[in-house]
Amino acid sequence: MTKRDYYEILSVGKTSTTDEIKSSYRKLAMKYHPDKNPGNAEAEEKFKELAEAYEILSDPGKRQRYDQFGHQGVNGGAHSFDNINDIFSQFGDIFGGFGRGGSSGGSIFDEFFGGGQKGSRREQNNQGSDMKINLKLTLEEIAEGVEKTIKVKSYKNCTKCEGTGAKSKSGYTKCSHCNGTGEIRQATRSIFGQFINVTMCNFCGGEGRIIKEKCDECSGEGRVKSESTIKVNVPHGVSEGNYIPLRGQGNAGLRGGHPGDLLVFIEEEQHKDFIRNEDDIYYNLEVSVSDAIMGADVVVPTLSGKAKLTVEPGTESGKLLRMKDKGIKHLNEHGRGDQIVRVNIHIPKKITAKEKELLKELSKSENFKPRHSHSKEKKSEKNFFKNVFH
Repeated sequence: MTKRDYYEILSVGKTSTTDEIKSSYRKLAMKYHPDKNPGNAEAEEKFKELAEAYEILSDPGKRQRYDQFGHQGVNGGAHSFDNINDIFSQFGDIFGGFGRGGSSGGSIFDEFFGGGQKGSRREQNNQGSDMKINLKLTLEEIAEGVEKTIKVKSYKNCTKCEGTGAKSKSGYTKCSHCNGTGEIRQATRSIFGQFINVTMCNFCGGEGRIIKEKCDECSGEGRVKSESTIKVNVPHGVSEGNYIPLRGQGNAGLRGGHPGDLLVFIEEEQHKDFIRNEDDIYYNLEVSVSDAIMGADVVVPTLSGKAKLTVEPGTESGKLLRMKDKGIKHLNEHGRGDQIVRVNIHIPKKITAKEKELLKELSKSENFKPRHSHSKEKKSEKNFFKNVFH
């Protein structure tokens, strides 16, 4: 049977660095690991194939001979893994208690899978759950970034038993069903060879040990519900739906299992003055008829306080005025958005008799007769509604 190319097996090129080969191998080995694919013969074969390819390409001397002469150049240099036990024998007790004999240190799998400590199997089974919380932010906080302090109720390691769940340090006994491995292995033979089916031990829940006397504080769970205070650094420019992962700040796992993560989801509070469009903000400004005609300097709110804005003489309703760099700082980039001010001319609903006479007199002037709006201004107004209200 023709062997597949080792570079193809590891999904790397012939010019790939050792680190690139290692990274690709780790990703694929985790994908086809027997624990993740119980009873899957195809995945098991791929796992064996990956181990053989990595043995060659991770060794500079073997890789050089393979590059020159192909598989013939490394005959005897690569292990032929007939079944999954050959890998465990070659690399030692490296899969959290799965290995059977062999050397216990220094193999490539030690680095990838935690050095074969039996506790890693237990921690994996007892992994704590992730938590999700919503964090409301104002536009002002989003614009500049902010540090927030939040209170979270979650499971934390029991301080009385130090997370073990046992009343004393010697409060455990080895599980007699799995002999302390946390798993049950069943070997089957067929015309294709021997296959090993690995399942979690249901009696001990995959921990490999049984509590003799439970901690009276946590009832054997190794964790208790408590409230903690956590600081969250929120970068500027975040948006609704973005989330910040806080690794290891979720629920503690059972009896020493790794804690989950805390996912902080961003909620954007509605602002009383502004509408956000990406990193720009929009503000509706009302001016009097006289200010629109003659021009005026007005004061408008911004995300960082008050600022002066000049309304030029003859400004029409719907005119968009841009205040440069008064918007929101870009996320992971330099610079910031702008503040766009839409001018609305205030039309009074009630006027006095004297005001009516004045307006009648003004309406006779050519300057106060209606004109068609400029196409450029119409286009600008159209873009405003498109950006803000759609």
